[in-house]
Amino acid sequence: MAMHRKTSSNMQQMVATALIAALLFSSAIAQTPAQPQAAKGDQGLYRMRVESELVLVNVVARDKQGKPITDLKQSDFTLLEDGKTQKISSFDFENLDTTPLPASPGPAQQTANGPVTPVKPILTTKDADQALNNKRVIVLFFDLSAMGPDETERSIQAARKYIQTKMTAADLIAIVTLASSLRLDQDFTGDQARLLRVLNRFSHSEGQGMDNGSTGDADGIEESGNAYTPDETEYNQFNTDRKLQALQSLCQILGKFNQKKSVIYFSSGVTQTGIENQAALRAAVNTAIKSNVAIYTLDARGLEAEPPGGSASTASLRGTAMYSGAAVQSSMDANFASQETLTTLSGDTGGKAFLDTNDLGQVFDRVQRDTSVYYVLGYKSSNPLRDGKYRHIQVKINRPGMNLEFRKGYYAPKDFQHFNAEDKQQQMEDELASELPNTDVALYMAASYFRMDDRRFYVPVALVVPGSQIPFTKGGDKDKASLDVIGEVVDELKRPVGSVRETVKLSLDAAQEVRRKNVQYSTGFMLATGKYHFKFVVRENQSGRLGSFETDFVVPDIRKAPLKLSSVVLASQRQPNTKKTQNPLVRDGNELVPNIAHVFTQDQHLYFFYEVYDPAKDKSPEPSPAAKEKTPQVKNPIHLLTSIVFFNGKVKAFETPLIEARQMNASERKAAVFQFDVPLAQLKPGLYTCQVNVIDDVGGNFLFPRLPILVREKTTASPAAATVSTGGELH
Repeated sequence: MAMHRKTSSNMQQMVATALIAALLFSSAIAQTPAQPQAAKGDQGLYRMRVESELVLVNVVARDKQGKPITDLKQSDFTLLEDGKTQKISSFDFENLDTTPLPASPGPAQQTANGPVTPVKPILTTKDADQALNNKRVIVLFFDLSAMGPDETERSIQAARKYIQTKMTAADLIAIVTLASSLRLDQDFTGDQARLLRVLNRFSHSEGQGMDNGSTGDADGIEESGNAYTPDETEYNQFNTDRKLQALQSLCQILGKFNQKKSVIYFSSGVTQTGIENQAALRAAVNTAIKSNVAIYTLDARGLEAEPPGGSASTASLRGTAMYSGAAVQSSMDANFASQETLTTLSGDTGGKAFLDTNDLGQVFDRVQRDTSVYYVLGYKSSNPLRDGKYRHIQVKINRPGMNLEFRKGYYAPKDFQHFNAEDKQQQMEDELASELPNTDVALYMAASYFRMDDRRFYVPVALVVPGSQIPFTKGGDKDKASLDVIGEVVDELKRPVGSVRETVKLSLDAAQEVRRKNVQYSTGFMLATGKYHFKFVVRENQSGRLGSFETDFVVPDIRKAPLKLSSVVLASQRQPNTKKTQNPLVRDGNELVPNIAHVFTQDQHLYFFYEVYDPAKDKSPEPSPAAKEKTPQVKNPIHLLTSIVFFNGKVKAFETPLIEARQMNASERKAAVFQFDVPLAQLKPGLYTCQVNVIDDVGGNFLFPRLPILVREKTTASPAAATVSTGGELH
C-alpha cells in the first residue's frame, strides 16, 4: 500500500462588479505584512503547512498455503518505483488480534437493556492516534442515495452478522451514510451493542430518488407514458461527483490518523459520464492514498439475472431493443459501467472490489485478512518531479515461494504548473471549505448594508489584495496578471445564500505602479435581515498562491429603530459606471469605491455616503428663507439635518456645513441619500475620529455614528490614483 504524505436556495440575486482600484493611499498597507481576520470561532487557530515526501507501502506477505509470514526483516525487501530501486527509510510490522468477541445479544435484548452509555468521540479528539493504536480501523460507508430497499437490507444484514459473530477486540468501527447529506451515524467504537443499535435504526427508504436518470435515448427504456424522454446526463454527472466527493471528504477526515484505515463502501454501483467525472475520481483516489485508506467496494445488488424484457418490477420497454438484443446488451453495459468505478476505487487504493456475489460477508473476511498481519515500508521517492503522473510500485522479497499483496502505485503530487482546469477549480473549492485560513496572499474585506425594501438589503463587499502580492508579467507595454476569486455567504443554519466565482484579468500600464498600491475587487449580495458568515478565497494564477478571509456579518433589523440609518461608507475614489445596477453606491453615473483601510492623503478627497430610511413626515413644513411662491409644494415633506465633525483627540478640528433635507431623493426606496465631498488638504496629518451627525427634526430622533480615519502627508512620487474596470454585472 502506497501513501504519499503531503502535509446559491435562498439567494435572491447576486450582483458582482469587478473593479481593480490601484489606490494611492494603499502603499502603506501593501508594504505591511498580511494579518487577515478570521471568524470568531477560528481565533487562535493557525495553519502550519508540513510537506513530507515519505511514501508508505503496506505489504501483506503469504506463503503458498496462504498463511501470513511474520518473521521478515527490512533487508528482505526490495522496493522499486518505475523500475528504479528506492531506499527504504522506515520499516514497521503490524500484527492484530483475530479472535472474535463473544456473541452479541439480539436486537430485542439490546433494546431491553436501555440506553447505551455515551462513549468518548475519536474523530474529533486530539488523542485519536493513541486510541486507534494497534487497532483495526474500519468504516462502514452505506451509500443510501441509490440503493433500493432490498439492497440496503442485504447490506445491513451483512454488517450486523459480522458485528455479532466475527468482530474482534482489535476492531474499531465507525458507521457513515450518504443520503441527502454525508452523515456520521456512529464514531469509532468497539461496542457491539452500540453498533447494532445504529444499524437497526436505518430506514430502508432513506435517500431514495438519487438514482441516475435517462440520457435522452427513447429506445430500450421503460414505458412511462411520458410524451418525451428527458436527457438527464448533467444530473447523472452531478450525482456521481457527489458520491465521489463524499468518499474524498471521508478520506480527508481519516487522514488525520496515522493508522491504516479500511473503508467498506456499500453501494449499487457508481456510473461515470464519459470523462466528466474523472477529476472527482482522481481526487478521491489521491486523497485515499495520502490518507492511508484502502477502499473495499461492495456491489449490494449481488448476482443479477438480466432477462431480455427487464425484471418483473419494471415496465415494458419502448422500441425494438427488446427484440434485437440491444436491451440486454445495454443492460449489461450499464452494469459493467457502474462496476468499473468500484473496481477503480478499490484497485487504486489497495482494497478489493466484491462484485456479482450474493455472499456479502466476504468483504469483512478480506478486510480482516488484509489488516491482521502486514508490513509498512516507507521511502522517499528519487523522482523530484511534481507532475501528477502515475508511478508504478513494485515490491520484491529475497525468499522464494512468497506471495506479496500491495498497492501497485500512486499518483505523484502536482504543483500549480501541472494543474488542469478541474484541479484549479478543486483547489479553490477545497480552500473555500477549509476550516483554517490561508495567508500566502494577503486579503482584506469590508462589507456594508443598504435597504432595498422592507425585507431585503443590498450588501456591497470589497476585497483588497496588495499589489506587491501579485506577480505581474511583462506583455508589451502592459503588466499582466490574473486573479481567481471564489466566495460564499451562508446563514445561521449553514445554508448557502449567495456565492461568487470569477477570474479577474489585469492589464495595466507600468506607470500605474500597481505593485505599490492595491488591487480591489467589488461584488454584492441581496440578503434579508439576519446573521451571516462570509468567506472569500483569492488565488494569483502565476504561482498558485492562495489567500482567504472570513468573518461574520449582521444585517440588522432596522424596522423598529427610531432612526433607520444605513452603513456609512468612506471612499477616496469614484469610478465611472453607467450600467444599470441595484448597487446604491452607483449614483449619477459614478460608483464610489469603498476605502477599506480608512487611510487617506492630504491631496485626496474624502467621500461620505449614507442613507436614512422612512424619516418622519413633516405635517406642517416651514418654508425655507430662499423659498419662493412659485416653488412647487413638496410631496411627503421631511426635515433631516446632518453634518460631519472631525475630532483630533478631544479637539474639534473641522466641521462640514449643516445640510438640510426636505424631501427623499430615493423615493422608490423611501430613502434620503446623503453624499459629502471633503477635501483633506485643510486637515493636518494625523488620526481623526469622524462623527456623522444625523437628526430627524420631525421625529425627534438622532444618531451620531463615529469612524476612525488616518490622514497622511501628501505624496509626491505617485500620480493621481489609477482605476481600471475589469468587469460588469454578474447575475
